[in-house]
Amino acid sequence: MIQELKKISTRTITNNPWWEYRLDEYILPNGETGEYHYVHTHGSTIVIPVTSGNKFVMVRQYRYLNRRKSLEFPGGGQKAAIAPAENAAVELHEEAGLAAGELLHIGFFNPFNGVTDELCNVYLAVNVKTIGNSPEPSEEFEIIELTQNEIINKIQKGEIWDGMTLAAWAIFQHSLYFKK
Repeated sequence: MIQELKKISTRTITNNPWWEYRLDEYILPNGETGEYHYVHTHGSTIVIPVTSGNKFVMVRQYRYLNRRKSLEFPGGGQKAAIAPAENAAVELHEEAGLAAGELLHIGFFNPFNGVTDELCNVYLAVNVKTIGNSPEPSEEFEIIELTQNEIINKIQKGEIWDGMTLAAWAIFQHSLYFKK
C-alpha cells in the first residue's frame, strides 16, 4: 500500500513574486530522512477564448528559456491575493486584449507534479470582446485566431508545443463545451 510521506520541515531557498524554491525534509518509507526540492506557487490560470465566429484566440510570444516563439492560450501565474477567475480575466486582458462575457471553469491540472505544487485552472472565455491588450514590460504578443482544425493541425506539426496549452486543450476537448 502506498503511504503518505510525513513532512518534518519546509525552508524557502529563494523567492520572487511568482514562486518560491523550497526544500522540505520528510520521512522516507524506510524511516530515514529525505530531502525534496520543489517550486511552490500560488497557482496559475490559462484561458481558451472563443470568438462569436467559433475561432479560438491564441497568442504568439517569445519564450526566453527555449529561445523560440511559442503559440499559446493566454495565461500566467497568480499572485497570492488574487482568485483564479480574477487572474484569468487579467491574463486575458493583458495578453489577448479581450474581456470575457463569461468565464467558465472547465478543469485544472498540475504542469509538472514532480517539480512543482502548482495547480493551473483552465477557463473557457465566451462572448469575448476586444478591449486592447496591456502586456507587462517583458512581454510582446501577436494575437492569432484559429479554427479547431487549425489548432489540431498545428499540434500535429509540432507548431504548438507549450505544455500548458496542450493540457488546457485536452481538458477542453473532454469538457461539456467541446463541439465536434
